[in-house]
Amino acid sequence: MSLAPLPRLIIEPLVRAALLEDLGLAGDITSASVIPSDHRSTVVMAARQPGVIAGLDAADLAFTLVDPEIVMRRHIEDGDAVKSGDVIATIEGPSRSLLTGERTALNFLGHLSGIATVTAGIAAAISGTKASVACTRKTTPGLRALEKYAVRAGGGMNHRFALYDAVLIKDNHVAISGGVAEAIRRARAGVGHLVKIEVEVDRLDQLQEAMAVGVDAVLLDNMTPDQLREAVAIVAGRAITEASGRVTPATAAAIAASGVDLISVGWLTHSAPVLDIGLDFVEAAGAA
Repeated sequence: MSLAPLPRLIIEPLVRAALLEDLGLAGDITSASVIPSDHRSTVVMAARQPGVIAGLDAADLAFTLVDPEIVMRRHIEDGDAVKSGDVIATIEGPSRSLLTGERTALNFLGHLSGIATVTAGIAAAISGTKASVACTRKTTPGLRALEKYAVRAGGGMNHRFALYDAVLIKDNHVAISGGVAEAIRRARAGVGHLVKIEVEVDRLDQLQEAMAVGVDAVLLDNMTPDQLREAVAIVAGRAITEASGRVTPATAAAIAASGVDLISVGWLTHSAPVLDIGLDFVEAAGAA
């Protein structure tokens, strides 16, 4: 698949912060005391369960920021599917440094691969429909760029990245503004001409109100597949339709069959289980 990598400028501060958290004020006292300073090793990073990989750049940086002598040779790329036992990368370098960077590398790779894996599961469930699966802003603080990248690696799409790049009028905005139409009018008057406006509705009468004044996208919240079909008919192609709420691999197909354009799923990023990936010793290269 074609997947544009994140710039190192985005990834490096996150990996560096994670390493500093782990190393603290004294460094890796276990490896420093147990492993000779001139010892070198080769290790393999392997999948212990099937899934989709994401986060190899972060894992690579976790090692090379510890020690630029470490070399990681990838056997697959982000977005590739793996089976249990598949070797993801072979890593060579000073043994102390390999062990120091191991946990941070695996933390990033396992977490991001977990997100890519569950995203791929939803994408597979809605295959053959016009719908795409999208993430939300329900991300781990500080890791949004990486987690949204992992969604793309799994075949999903990104919703807005933050509060500044699109207008999303939610139920509380509507309540405070006095109605759907008034909230849309205020938003249109308050933002630039290139900013898209989406409004969340949970009733069809609210949807009718939104379409009467015009909007770029509608978030159809917690509607049944039958209600979604009716909503898609009301919109009639005049706006992007997004379904949200109660989405699981079991319900996704019926939601997609309603004809919506997008299905947004918060748990892709906030509750995806970590993909089990291990780092296994292959051989010692002895002294440098």
